[in-house]
Amino acid sequence: MDLGLAVDDSHPPYTVLAVKGEVDVYTAPRLREKLVELVSQGKHQIIVDLEGVDFLDSTGLGVLVGGLKRLRSHDGDLGLVCTQQRILKVFEITGLTKVFAIHDSVEAAAAR
Repeated sequence: MDLGLAVDDSHPPYTVLAVKGEVDVYTAPRLREKLVELVSQGKHQIIVDLEGVDFLDSTGLGVLVGGLKRLRSHDGDLGLVCTQQRILKVFEITGLTKVFAIHDSVEAAAAR
């Protein structure tokens, strides 16, 4: 399955990265590259929209944690949008719900 990545700058100061498909050991490097690219462009407030994600494994989680660390080193932040129980469960089981701000919608994440 291919990974879709779409960047949306219509919620300043946030940049929204909408992810679609499966985030696994094969596709996670593309997600990492996109996050690194956005940070290098000076975008330090990023919302990752996971609503279109069908599957997320530990490699994908690692990329998101790495992205958060990279952004925090630039006084930025990374928020997530996720309402799917099977994806949320991955964050709950790993304890990452305490690390990431997880919102129900892009609008809710941008309003923080």
